[in-house]
Amino acid sequence: MNWVFSIYLLTTAISTPIYGKLSDQFGRKKVFIFGISIFLIGSILSGLANSMNVLILWRAIQGIGAGVIMPLSYTIIADIYSDENRGKILGLNGAVWGIASIIAPLFGGYIVDNLSWHWIFFINVPLGISVLIVFIISFKETKALVKNSVDYLGMIYLSLLLLFLMYIIQLISNLSNNWQPISYCTFISILLLILFVRREHCADNPIIPMKLMHNRTFVVQNIIAFLISGFLMGLEVYLPVWTQGIFGYPATASGFAITPTSILWILGAFVSGWLLSRMKPFYATMIGLFFILAAAIWVVLLPFNVSFGWFFAIAAVCGIGFGITITNGTVISQNSVDKGDIGVATSFNTLCRIFGQTLIVAVLGIVMNRQLKIGILHTDDSNMGMINKLVNFKTSHEIPAKLLEPLRTVLYNSLHKVFWVCLIIIIIAVLVNLYDRLSEK
Repeated sequence: MNWVFSIYLLTTAISTPIYGKLSDQFGRKKVFIFGISIFLIGSILSGLANSMNVLILWRAIQGIGAGVIMPLSYTIIADIYSDENRGKILGLNGAVWGIASIIAPLFGGYIVDNLSWHWIFFINVPLGISVLIVFIISFKETKALVKNSVDYLGMIYLSLLLLFLMYIIQLISNLSNNWQPISYCTFISILLLILFVRREHCADNPIIPMKLMHNRTFVVQNIIAFLISGFLMGLEVYLPVWTQGIFGYPATASGFAITPTSILWILGAFVSGWLLSRMKPFYATMIGLFFILAAAIWVVLLPFNVSFGWFFAIAAVCGIGFGITITNGTVISQNSVDKGDIGVATSFNTLCRIFGQTLIVAVLGIVMNRQLKIGILHTDDSNMGMINKLVNFKTSHEIPAKLLEPLRTVLYNSLHKVFWVCLIIIIIAVLVNLYDRLSEK
């Protein structure tokens, strides 16, 4: 079942930088229409799937189309709006995305309960067609296109590299004791990375121009995007686990614990545009990181019997920080490269965010599972199955009463370790941003 999600994320990551480069060469409109069309085809076929293997295959197709959505949305915004207004528009875009991520799971649960899982995919069809109609009618592309050769070999190397990297992440997150396939995949990934870098140095029209890697500000902003996106996913995954497993709240109620993040993201994005117009990028990014660092420290210091209301406050502080930092990262990445590289720069920024979410969540999962196993070993008459029941509102009552508090303590200690790792991630992001400032001197 895990591959139903993983294959979608994998093909999205692979196609993201390729769409960015193709849009620079063939135009935003044609590439966006092509990507959405592939997404719709993948959605229809996924809804028609009659086995798990077939569903995984069509989800891969759907992911290939989905790779066009975020990077080209941001790139088109960069084409249309000035530097001063871009932060505000990106903030609105991010806020809509955040709100949708809250509403969609609730709506999806309703569809599954009252219709069938097939409609989870079919619902994309009328929405996608509406998007295409509005986009075709309203978007007038004025960007001059430059016809160049397409670096197909670079695309192949990059796709294979991302494929093996994502597979390594999956192997590690599964906590397998067999390190042989991980070592093989790591060796192949290193070889592919060498081949890709060599190819991009000599290609006439590289997928990812290596000159971007010599741009310190561009590299720093993308490292920060990688780290912050990982922390964001950690917060969205493990705060609800806390509210469900320790407070005993249902999943729907626990989801509201992170709702302020999406709402305050809008404010943070507007503040981002204001900050970038009045100070250097370093200071604007540091302000956003300060909010996230404060929230990370706050979470680490939370006691076992904390009030549910504190989660709203933490999520609100994070929302402001995310709105500033992630919007800053996109705008600064776009502004730090030549106009002809905006598409590939935006796609690379999106790719870093996807990898940050995938890799860091896998690491946090390893930390969480390891601490849970240690806690279970020191708790008599308990097992991991009880932890699964504990975090499910519908099954928590099946746990013997005498084990409820000990298991909740085990869960609290495990979550505490996870949030310590999250704090370290944010500290690293702050240090990376400081490095950019110190390097200027």
